[in-house]
Amino acid sequence: MIKLAVSGCQGRMGQRITHLAFGDNDFKVTVLLEHRDHPKASENINGISISTGADAVKGCDVLIEFTTPEATIAHLAACVKHGVKMVIGTTGLSTDQITQIQQATKTIPIVFSSNMSVGVNILFNVTKQLAQKTPQSYLVKMSEAHHIHKKDAPSGTAKTLAEIIEKNSAKKVPSIESIREGEIVGDHTVIFDSAEDTITISHHAKSRDIFAKGALVAAKFVVNKKSGLFTMQDVLGLN
Repeated sequence: MIKLAVSGCQGRMGQRITHLAFGDNDFKVTVLLEHRDHPKASENINGISISTGADAVKGCDVLIEFTTPEATIAHLAACVKHGVKMVIGTTGLSTDQITQIQQATKTIPIVFSSNMSVGVNILFNVTKQLAQKTPQSYLVKMSEAHHIHKKDAPSGTAKTLAEIIEKNSAKKVPSIESIREGEIVGDHTVIFDSAEDTITISHHAKSRDIFAKGALVAAKFVVNKKSGLFTMQDVLGLN
């Protein structure tokens, strides 16, 4: 049984990860982390008192992290210190913070992905094929939409899609339209447009559970690794 820690347990993603982990016999939720200033940081969930210190992860097998860049880096240091493996879905990280994550993978294994859902990772794969196979005459347009609480724009998923296109072709993604409206979970659309036809691929997330379930799959994957940097493409065998 995997001893699991969940960071940001009172957040939108953290709540769903925690709920689903309690219902999964492969996991024993042992630590729940939250920012000390959170209004519900003094509560307990299913009999587990919420912790506010990063060192609480000591003794856990895996930490799932969907929080802020600052919290992620603080917890990263604690995981390296205590030998705890990580699944990181935090977006909005700086280049320096990403470098710190990469350096940490020399010591601990980390699954680091801008999007943990199976569907979106298949979208990544299809986008790669389109970038490679469509002629240079195709123009690329992208848009993404999320809830009004999301701080970073464009989304990490949209940035990943753009990176995939530019890495696998000479095409450029001139701009990404970002919409912040209501409680949209996550919509992403990529358009390859030519004089002869238009190819549109899109993904619509109905529930945060698709990301939470993917994070738990990633935790089961990374627990068997000794070190290294992995993505959901590795977890799902799509590489």
